[in-house]
Amino acid sequence: MKQSAPCLVLENLSRDFGGLRAVDKVSLAIQPGERHVFIGPNGAGKTTLFNLISGEVRATEGRILLSGKDVTGLGPDRRAALGIARTFQITNLFSQLTVSENLLLACQALERTKFVMHRPLSSYGHLLERSRSLLQEFELSEMSGQLAKNISYGDQRKLEVALSLAGRPRLLLLDEPMAGLSSSETHSMHLLLQKLDPAITILLIEHDMDVAFEFAEQLTVLHQGAVLAQGDKEEIRANPIVQEIYLGADVG
Repeated sequence: MKQSAPCLVLENLSRDFGGLRAVDKVSLAIQPGERHVFIGPNGAGKTTLFNLISGEVRATEGRILLSGKDVTGLGPDRRAALGIARTFQITNLFSQLTVSENLLLACQALERTKFVMHRPLSSYGHLLERSRSLLQEFELSEMSGQLAKNISYGDQRKLEVALSLAGRPRLLLLDEPMAGLSSSETHSMHLLLQKLDPAITILLIEHDMDVAFEFAEQLTVLHQGAVLAQGDKEEIRANPIVQEIYLGADVG
């Protein structure tokens, strides 16, 4: 039986900012549907790596392959069209629009459907159905008519993840989606992420070690821009260098 190609391959990926090497020869192969978590100290290069994968930043060296296709030279819009979606550390919403309008716009933009002035919104049935489905999936239906700026921070983070799924991506990059959340909000977000379509490949940056190890199938530890360790939960837990980087923190 022919094995499917990895969803994402990074080959000696590097990025320099002046004299600083923020990402240093990172090589990874991520399988379709894999839940892969990136951990490491602040400044380890995790967000820069996500920026390279999504196309926000161009690589200084190396290649990025999406399902076997070289996307290294493509911009973020082209990569999004090929199935890469992401969230950011800072919430990025249309604050003056309602929750429902945010989702509807995301569905419209990613499906490249143009709105026509004076055409009733009800005529965009498939977009409305997709947005309603995401509202329900992320427990946002009851606040669909509220302005995004008026809902809680935890619900704003849920909305941002929902927006990233509007275009049915094959690869989803989540940059600390639980940062700043209360323990109950973190638990709620974690449960929602666990329920996502198993066909979606998910890369997650997370500082909460309990969440990271519970969610991950594979983990990569970054330190000073390079891969310090890579493996499954047991391998990472048992790695003495990883424990040292976390200054004796309990990673079990």
